[in-house]
Amino acid sequence: MFTIHKKEIMWGGRKLTLETGRIARQADGAVLATYGETTVLCTAVAQRQAKEGIDFFPLTVNYQEKAFAAGKIPGGFFKREGRPNEKETLASRIIDRSIRPLFAGGFRNETQVICTVLAHDLENDPDIVALVGASAALTISGIPFMGPIGGARVGYIDGDYVINPTLPQVKESKLDLVVAGRSDAVMMVESEAHELSEETMLGAVMFAHREFQPVIDAIIELAEKCAKEPWAVPEPEDHSALEARIRELSGAALSEAFQEPEKMARQEKVAAAKQLAKDALKDDESVNPQVVSALLKKLEKSTLRQATLKTGKRVDGRDTKTVRPIVSEVGVLGRSHGSALFTRGETQALVTTTLGTGQDEQIMDMLEGEYRERFMLHYNFPPYSVGEASFLRSPGRREIGHGKLAWRAIRPLLPVKDDFPYTVRIVSEITESNGSSSMATVCGSSLALMDAGVPMKAACAGIAMGLIKEGDEFAVLSDILGDEDHLGDMDFKVAGTSEGITSLQMDIKIAGITEEIMKVALGQAKDGRMHILGEMAKAITGNRESISDFAPRITTIKIPTDKIRDIIGPGGKMIREITEVSGTKIDIEDDGSVKIASSDPVATETALKMIRDIVAEPEIGEIYEGKVVKVMEFGAFVNFIGKRDGLVHISELAEGRVKTVNEVCNEGDTVKVKVLGVDDRGKIKLSMRVVNQETGEDISAQVAEKDAARRAEREARRAEGGESAEGGEGNEGGESRGPRRRRGPRNED
Repeated sequence: MFTIHKKEIMWGGRKLTLETGRIARQADGAVLATYGETTVLCTAVAQRQAKEGIDFFPLTVNYQEKAFAAGKIPGGFFKREGRPNEKETLASRIIDRSIRPLFAGGFRNETQVICTVLAHDLENDPDIVALVGASAALTISGIPFMGPIGGARVGYIDGDYVINPTLPQVKESKLDLVVAGRSDAVMMVESEAHELSEETMLGAVMFAHREFQPVIDAIIELAEKCAKEPWAVPEPEDHSALEARIRELSGAALSEAFQEPEKMARQEKVAAAKQLAKDALKDDESVNPQVVSALLKKLEKSTLRQATLKTGKRVDGRDTKTVRPIVSEVGVLGRSHGSALFTRGETQALVTTTLGTGQDEQIMDMLEGEYRERFMLHYNFPPYSVGEASFLRSPGRREIGHGKLAWRAIRPLLPVKDDFPYTVRIVSEITESNGSSSMATVCGSSLALMDAGVPMKAACAGIAMGLIKEGDEFAVLSDILGDEDHLGDMDFKVAGTSEGITSLQMDIKIAGITEEIMKVALGQAKDGRMHILGEMAKAITGNRESISDFAPRITTIKIPTDKIRDIIGPGGKMIREITEVSGTKIDIEDDGSVKIASSDPVATETALKMIRDIVAEPEIGEIYEGKVVKVMEFGAFVNFIGKRDGLVHISELAEGRVKTVNEVCNEGDTVKVKVLGVDDRGKIKLSMRVVNQETGEDISAQVAEKDAARRAEREARRAEGGESAEGGEGNEGGESRGPRRRRGPRNED
């Protein structure tokens, strides 16, 4: 029933298996990829006919994780997988960016790649498995895909590169780098790093490229056994005559338009130049308007590229290495905890930082398990930023991807939780856009964090590098414009500090770039990054000494772990009471760390006192202020520390003889007591008579002296016969009242 083809190799110390022919046989290409015990089903399907009027390649990549892959049941009311989470969106983008440039030119058939995680061993990340599986599925499908490609993750642990580190190893690594490419060139790079040098990063990329060559060979060997017949791709029509005519009509005007440095004015001139050809050809029935539009776009692209390659000058007048003018501002929003406005040319980001408590942490429910994230960065791209009007929708793949790139750049520089116990949220609103808004977000985020008083390790800046390549001739462009991104061959984003790189992302539109080009791009990016950091330093050079008055202050105390339940109370009653009375937010961790958050010092002090009262243990010899809660004939019970009561025996109420307790105190009275001791039943013995009730001073020494004097006096009188054997005083006539009747022990309870 099944015709199964399988290829197995050892890769990075684990077995990689590519299997086809058993599952999803109706897809154009289907591969079950297994690495370790992580399994991903990858399918590729393309429509047999392209839709009319489509002038782009409609490719969709969906990476999806199923809860059953890790033996879990989804949360939520419906108990089934819903909209893609952040990990799924980012993995989809990685695969899409890796394969998109390799489809045959002119192929316009709608194509869909679906990668479904079926098993997760909690060691091997499924995203690399999905990338390899997608490449294999496309290669055997017959769809005009100029692959295969390979992909790998690289870690950097103890000074050594590690291929496909396990999930526990990634946590220890100074680098999390994903690379995809063909046998002869690199296609895609995505990374997070801890201030690594350009040389180290380039070495990691090339290490990955070498290490996934066996994977490419395995896919080729699998395809040799079972690949379907390649689809026929229609030969492109010869429009050379029409192309020459369009160049004659609009070429000069386009060249002039690309000399306009201002974006909106340039777009108007470009549109007017294109309209010249459209107007001249509109009455020609032999000319297809869609063909005219495609040729005009081609002419626009070649005009910009040739001008840059021949003259070294770009559309805004800069050379290839110059960064646009920069203006950095901080503290632009009064009520926010930290804010910055970063403007680079016609790209602008308004960035805010908000500080929260542990209760504001984001709960991440992943296949690997649930964890809490204390740093969030959200990127928004409203339509007005590019002069457009359109519907506002929830964040799409682009917004999520750009935000994650900036998040990766900033996260290695944040202080650890023990040093800065705040939850941090950054929001970047792109208010203008003309190239590299994600890198403007990195710069603005760094400024906003410092403005908020977050003790970062160093300031961070980002820059986007472009590429124009014609044959063996190429030019690397620093700080690219939107047109250079759109009409160029590469978008290479580099972020980092003065010490090294923290994030790297590369997308290309051609069939790979060489190590030489990457080396040039990294060198130029470093120069540009240092320049940007210098411009940012004009606004702020380090974090502010204190956080905003509007941000919560977090005070941390340590309590014994066995006291945690006392603070929480039955059903959370006690912790609710503390937060309601004090108006603070309180987080309690398993190690006994209690974090109290409030912008009001009085509220913080109230919460601290309530907590200390609960956890405090009475110390013998210490003086406390308490309240009389119950009066008995043998003494008074005093609540003196938290919910803890102690007994002041009638003999310890005051100096001299006390006939009744009410002579000294009543219920509700505030008194000062000294802890005398704790009996074997845990009962606490208190004294009022050895404490000055007005000042709270310990007068034990004075009382002891008086007691000693009285005892001496009694001994003297006894010796003279003036006092009975039982210590009672004689009557006024000097006659003894006789021995007192012995009583049993007092019942003090």
